[in-house]
Amino acid sequence: MKFVGDFHIHSRFARATSKDMNPENLDKWAQIKGIKVMGTGDFTHPLWFQELEEQLQPAETGLFQLKKQESQTRFLLTSEISCIYSKGGKVRKVHLILFAPSFEAAEKINTKLSWVGNLKADGRPIIGIDAKEVVKIALSASPDCMVVPAHAWTPWFSVFGSKSGFNSLEECFDEYTKYIYAIETGLSSSPAMNWRLSALDKVALISNSDAHSLGKIGREANVFDTDLSYSGICDALKTKDPKKFLCTIEFFPEEGKYHYDGHRLCEISFAPQESKQHKGICPKCKRPLTIGVLNRVDELADRVEGTTPPSAIPFKSLIPLEEIIADVLGVGVGTKQSMCEYDKLIVRFGTELAVLLDIDSSQLGSATLPEIAEGIQRVREGKVRIEPGYDGEYGKIKIFEEGEQNVITQRSLF
Repeated sequence: MKFVGDFHIHSRFARATSKDMNPENLDKWAQIKGIKVMGTGDFTHPLWFQELEEQLQPAETGLFQLKKQESQTRFLLTSEISCIYSKGGKVRKVHLILFAPSFEAAEKINTKLSWVGNLKADGRPIIGIDAKEVVKIALSASPDCMVVPAHAWTPWFSVFGSKSGFNSLEECFDEYTKYIYAIETGLSSSPAMNWRLSALDKVALISNSDAHSLGKIGREANVFDTDLSYSGICDALKTKDPKKFLCTIEFFPEEGKYHYDGHRLCEISFAPQESKQHKGICPKCKRPLTIGVLNRVDELADRVEGTTPPSAIPFKSLIPLEEIIADVLGVGVGTKQSMCEYDKLIVRFGTELAVLLDIDSSQLGSATLPEIAEGIQRVREGKVRIEPGYDGEYGKIKIFEEGEQNVITQRSLF
C-alpha cells in the first residue's frame, strides 16, 4: 500500500506550540495535507499520553486511529526528547525521536525517563542522560522501538550540530550505533547534502515536519509502499528497500532556519566560504557566528557535492502550497485571500500533496488563478529563488520576478 508518513510533530503540551494541536485536529489536518500515518509526538508527556490512550484505539498492528470515527488517518506513537549531558569534555545537546509499537512500550520508556527528568515540564522534555542510554531504555521497553536523531544538523540541538554535537554517529552512540537505523535530515539540509558523508550510507534519511501548528503538518514527509503497520514502516527504514521506502518530501534546504551561517541580530548571513574569510567572526559585533548546516556538512563530508550513492532513496523538494499562493498574491500566509485559494484547491483535488505533486498543470489552470498554477509548476521544476535562512531565520522565497504575474495573467487571457 502506498502512503505518506510524517512522524515528528508536537502536541499542545510542547513549548511554542499551537493550542489546536489535539488528536481530532491532527486527524483532520493529516487528511487535508495527504498524510496517512501521523506521529503522535510527545508521548512522554503524562497529560498527552493520557489523552492519546483515551482517544485512540488499535487499528493495524502498532498503529492507532480515533475512536468512534470513520477516519482514515493512522497514528504512530512518537516523541522527541532533548538529551543534555557532558561527554568527551564537552556539553552535548542532542534531540532524539522515539518510536514505540504500543502504549505498553511507551509507558515503560516514560517510567524510566521520569527517574532522570521532569516529563511534565514540556512535551519535549530535557533529560540529563547520554543519548546511548536512551537507546538502551527504548530497546529494553521493546526490541521493536526505534531511536532516530532529530534534525541531525541544526547547530544547537542535534547529533552533528556545530555547537554541541559530534563528528560521527559512533562518537555519540558508541556500541549502540548499530541500533540507529535512520536519521532525520531536518528542514535546513537535503538528502543530497547528507549523501556527501559515506558514513551515512548505512542509515535511512527520513524527513518530517516537526510541526508546531496544524498548517505545518506534512511540509516534510516520507513516502512508502509497504504494509500499513508499525513493523512495515520500520522494516522499510531498516532495509532501505527502494521498493518499500520510495522517497522523501523535502523543503528546499535554503528555506530552513539554519542553512547558512550568520548572526540574526546583526543581520549577517554568510555562505561557508564567506565565513571562512571572516574566520567565523561576525564583522559587526565581533562575536562567533552561528555556523549553519551547509558549513557543517562541508566540514564533515568525504565526498564532493553532487555525489549520489547507489543506495540513495530519491527525494522531491517542494514549497508549501500556502506559501506559493501567498507569494503569487503578494499577501501573507494565512490571510483570508490566500486561504480562500488554498481551500478551493483542496476541495477540488482532495489533498495538498496531490496538488503539489500529482495534479496535471492543465487541471490546475482550470481550478485556480493562472499565476498559482504556474507557481506550482515552477516549484516542481525547482525554478525558484531563495534567500537562504540563517541563525533562526527562515529563508525567503521568490517564485516570480516583480511584475511577472501580470504578464502571466495577460498571457492567459489570450
